[in-house]
Order: sequence, then structure tokens, then C-alpha cells
Amino acid sequence: MGSSSRPNTILLNPADNVGVAVNSLETGEELHDRKVTAATEIPAGHKIAVTRIGSGTEIVKYGQIIGFATSDISPGEHVHTHNCAMGDFDRDYAFGENIPNTEMVAAGDRLTFDGYRRTNGKVGTRNFIGVLTSVNCSASVARFVAESVEKSGILENYPGVDGILPIVHGSGCGMAGEGDGYGNLSRTLWGYARHPNLASVLMIGLGCEVFQIPRFMEQNGLTESDSFQIMTIQDTGGTRKTVERGVAMIEKMLPAVHQAKREIIDASEIVLALQCGGSDGYSGVTANPSLGHAVDLLVAQGGTAILSETPEIYGAEHLLTRRAASREIGEKLVERIRWWENYTERTGGQMDNNPSPGNKAGGLTTILEKSLGASAKGGTTALNGVYLYGEQVTSRGFVFMDSPGYDPASVTGQVASGANVVCFTTGRGSVFGYKPTPSIKLATNTHMYNRMREDMDINCGTIIDGEATVQEKGREILDYVLAVASGKQSKSEALGFGGSEFVPWQIGAVM
Repeated sequence: MGSSSRPNTILLNPADNVGVAVNSLETGEELHDRKVTAATEIPAGHKIAVTRIGSGTEIVKYGQIIGFATSDISPGEHVHTHNCAMGDFDRDYAFGENIPNTEMVAAGDRLTFDGYRRTNGKVGTRNFIGVLTSVNCSASVARFVAESVEKSGILENYPGVDGILPIVHGSGCGMAGEGDGYGNLSRTLWGYARHPNLASVLMIGLGCEVFQIPRFMEQNGLTESDSFQIMTIQDTGGTRKTVERGVAMIEKMLPAVHQAKREIIDASEIVLALQCGGSDGYSGVTANPSLGHAVDLLVAQGGTAILSETPEIYGAEHLLTRRAASREIGEKLVERIRWWENYTERTGGQMDNNPSPGNKAGGLTTILEKSLGASAKGGTTALNGVYLYGEQVTSRGFVFMDSPGYDPASVTGQVASGANVVCFTTGRGSVFGYKPTPSIKLATNTHMYNRMREDMDINCGTIIDGEATVQEKGREILDYVLAVASGKQSKSEALGFGGSEFVPWQIGAVM
């Protein structure tokens, strides 16, 4: 374990010209091991200059540029939005020049969990029946179907079924029938329709929407079966008849879903979604690198981890391209970055609209700083693939899936891509859940963890408290992932989260 004696500031890299305040610094307080005193009060998790930084000069944290000084900054001054801003600088992508060599654990020595092996070979960690919607117009009816089954009491006869999950959204019509927006929705719905955490699926449409179920099935090679059924409200004869028929169809599905049993599964079948929300100045110091170490351990077991939130790796993408297993993979990541630059420009935004007000209150100043901390969730192994939003992940190891930074939309895509567990780091305190995939919350600091214990699964703040190391916490995270994959409820599951966070990424005009 780490020492209980800790400095009042942390320098994350010898090249840095700013340190991170462990706790709030008082005016005149001397920095540990440095002849520098705080010129003003410095909030916990915020940055303090440890050397003189001239106006226009690079501000460096993690050994990387996070912004440029907008005025002269003296040692001991608070460094934040009032004196640090974005600026252009060249990034050397050095495709594949630093591909790590991961020592893989032999198959017979790997860790295991208790999961559901499906007939298509995929492995689930939960055993839900999904009521999937093609369009917002069928959302209420899907909820009515799920609620009717729940209220009937029939599920008491099937304790092996985790529940009936209505998966509803706000799209499916008033949109173009081709292009990025349609593609996102189609990949997302396909990913959920075939997700291993959904043992069976009933898909309900209205009937006249742009997103036609027969076309969707034809494009994705889907056919009706005992575990995948479809209907539309218009063809069935209205709301009441649709609900009655939907309940009857689910009742037929229940016995087979109930018969599914957990079995010992190799840890290589874990597909872990990496997510962060409500980040703060501690995120890149505690929870994110700890999750990154857990990813390294998982990859060595043959497992898969999906990093996403493209706007939140902006400015740190060059660190990922250096680890790309091929030039093609690295260039695909850069292409996604360029797409986002064009997308934000044509929609009147800018990449530095991120961080959020809460991120800034927690000590993050620019998207460059946020991205450097966020990318630490991806660990240190080779980047083995780059995927479109909701695209099925077919590579093992560490991969990237394009998505917005908006957490519900991002995780929706990761689950569609195949994630069967989610790890979510937070400094300010995010409380999302993502049925049918369990979500594990990792707190970046002890203060927030103690305030929100009912929502947080693991406290990574013990690292900055001097009570644990990143490596110790990373192993704790992996062990917890395997326990949750085996059926242990995460905190968000126990609270009932996950029914409102299905948010496919919408692109294009709403017509």
C-alpha cells in the first residue's frame, strides 16, 4: 500500500510546469519539496504553476501540451481558464512507432467468470428480454408491454430472467433514409437485437415510419425466430391489441430464457466499455489510469476494451496512433478526428466547447487537458481496431469506437458494439446505468465517494490519499468487473438505473 504521508501537490511528469493540488491550498502555503508558495487559494484538483510561464508559452501537464498562457504566470499562481487557452500546435502521429508487446496469459491460466454462452457463441453477463422499438412512435406501447408483463406477476415463475426491458428512443422517423444518421441507428438497433445480454427480443414499430423493420432485417441478415419476433401497431390493430399480442409473445419466450444457465467462462470473453463523465482534475491521476491498468490486465487475459468519446481524445490522439497495430488503424483514427473537426465547424460549434462547466469547476481547463486524462482509460497496449459508432467490434484487445462525448449516447454505441460490462469513471458524480449491460462507477476522489456512496462502486481516491497504488486499484477493478459479470449487482443496477439511457447518436436534420 502507499504511504499515508502525502505531498500537497503532485507533479505528474518531470517536464510539467504545473502541479495538481491534492487538497485546497491556502494563500502562502508552500508546495511540498519546492520553494514555491501559493499566490492565491488553489481549489483541490486545480493546477498551480511551479515555474514561471511566459505569455504565449506552452502549459504542460502529463508531459504534454494542455494549452497556452494568455498572460505571464508566476510560480505559485492558479492556472485555469483565466490565463490558459487553446492554441494550434503540430502533433506527430508516428503511426505504429511504439506498439507495445503485451505478454499474454496462457488459456489454461486465465481468470474466469460465470456468464451465459449464447447459441451464436457470444457471451452475456445478464439475461434480459428486450422490447426494442424501431421508432419513437412505438415507445409508449413498448413500455406498456413490458409493464403489463411485470405487473402480471408471471416473472415470479421465472427467477432466471433478469427482467423485461423496454428499449425506446426518440428517432426512427423525420429523418433521411440514408446517410450517417440512418447508419448509426441501424447499427445500434442491430447491435441490441443481437446483444448477448438480451436472450430474446421483441421489436415493435408503428408501421409507416422511415425506419422500416423489414428493410432493417434484410439489410442486417435478420430473420424471425423463437428469440427474435417483430410486429407493428398499425398491422396488429392498435394499442390494446398490440399490447395483448406483445405480452403473449413474451410469455412464450420466458421458458427458454429462464432455462439459460451461467457457466464458467474465460475472461477473454469480457468486452469492457470504457467511459468517463463528470470528470475533474483527479480523473487523469486516479480513476482513469487505474482503469487503464485494469484494461492492460484484461487484454493480457485475451479480453477486449472499447475506448470512445472522440471529442474527448482530441489533442491526445497522437498518443493512440503511436500504439496503432497498423498504419491503417492509426489513419482511421485520425480520419475520425478530421470528421469531427468538420462536423463541429459546419454545425457552428468547436472542439473546445468541451470541457463542461462541471469539468472546469473540478479543475479541467481545456479539451487538451481533459483528453489526456481521458485517454488514460485505454491503458498502454496496442490499438487493434477503430470502429464506427455501434459497429460490431471484431478485434480483441484494446480498440476505439467513434462516438460523441455525451455519456448516454456514447455508451449506447459501445453496448451496440458488443460491450457486456461498462466501467464509468467520475469525479463530480455521474449516476447513469445502461441496461442490459451493468455499469460500474469508479470515483476519482474520496470526498465525492463518501458523499455518494450509494452510487459509487469503487473509490480510486485512495490513490491520492496515499493508501493505494494505481496497480493495486487496477487489479481491484478487474476483480470487480469479473464479479459483476458473474451476476453481482453494481450500484447503478441496485438503484434501478438503465431504463432511460438508451440514446442512439442522431446526426442530420430532423424533418
